[in-house]
Amino acid sequence: MNEQFDVVIVGGGMVGAAVACGLGDSDLKVAVLEQDLPESFSMDQPHDLRVSALSIASQRILQAVGAWDGVVNRRLCPFRRMRVWETAGDTEFKSDDIDYSELGFIVENRVTQLALLDRLRQFDNVELIAPVAVAGIDYQSTGSSVQLNNGRVLDARLLVAADGGQSRVRRAVGIGVTSWDYNQHALVIYVETDYPQQDITWQRFVPTGPQAFLPLTGNFGSIVWYNSPDEVRRLKKLPPERLISELTQAFPSCLGKINKVLGTASFPLKRQHAQEYVKQGAALVGDAAHMINPLAGQGVNIGLLDAAALVEVVVEAERQGKDIADIRVLKRYESMRRNDNLKMMTVMDLFYRFFSNDVLPVKFLRNLGLGMAERIKPAKNKVMRAAMGLDGNLPKLARGERLS
Repeated sequence: MNEQFDVVIVGGGMVGAAVACGLGDSDLKVAVLEQDLPESFSMDQPHDLRVSALSIASQRILQAVGAWDGVVNRRLCPFRRMRVWETAGDTEFKSDDIDYSELGFIVENRVTQLALLDRLRQFDNVELIAPVAVAGIDYQSTGSSVQLNNGRVLDARLLVAADGGQSRVRRAVGIGVTSWDYNQHALVIYVETDYPQQDITWQRFVPTGPQAFLPLTGNFGSIVWYNSPDEVRRLKKLPPERLISELTQAFPSCLGKINKVLGTASFPLKRQHAQEYVKQGAALVGDAAHMINPLAGQGVNIGLLDAAALVEVVVEAERQGKDIADIRVLKRYESMRRNDNLKMMTVMDLFYRFFSNDVLPVKFLRNLGLGMAERIKPAKNKVMRAAMGLDGNLPKLARGERLS
């Protein structure tokens, strides 16, 4: 016999788990399906290669759903400064300038996911089914069924796609995407440096693409090197000593001496956006809805904003006696998020293309712009607040407010 749920969330990563935690303690019966549970965490283990720069808005969302302590009790690195420069233009953002103790936090993705999974296990109305694979999805506007490889069949009033950029749920629902590749890859390099604990993240623009540094706890850091696919493949094959030599030659002196290369990974740069976020009885969140250029590290942050907005809409609809699967209810979520996400994606795309252009007049303009940004404090502070998720049409959880 099919099991009845109000909400079935396919995908228990950071965004899907955040939706589940936000629906915790509600009157809704929720299931979360996840194929691969993360390994347990130990404080003395090396840092993971996959990290994110969580904004203040993301921190507030995690606090609101009760998962932030699980992050703090594991591992995170606050950053208080962010520097962006090319050759002449140079600007540095500082949290002190807007009276905040930090701009954000560098957190391993697994740490965030584990904190959320720990939290959702505490809710009586939420069931985590994992590890499990989805064997089939039967989407209907009147309700969907999800067949699992363990023989269980779950019926859902509302089906939530949190299953990534290649979302199976999105395909089953029949929502298309607009996408294109940037023909560039990002090489992520986990290093030990001579510098002690750092509080700055920086990004420099060169003709081959951006170079970035994210601080981790202690004297460790994550280097991101954007380059052509062929060059990234070549760099990945180098032995650690040769890679250190290449980094020393290509990166600015502020990187400091690299003592060790401890791991590498790479991924292609791609932009993708779902043509709709909702249909009757279904909603997309996170990478299932959008994939953004990672230039400013906003991917996870806008995914968590999706989660907060969907939770707000669903909880309020349930409390008002409305059908949580009704397209009119779900359209409110789409109106809260889709245009904002599109704006962010467009800005990042224009920023990327502008700084990837080596035509001299364009190069002059961007150096001029970075130099002016350093001197015009109100504009600079506004950009900083936007990146931190402090301004704009934010969901209640991202503003630190309770759902009413």
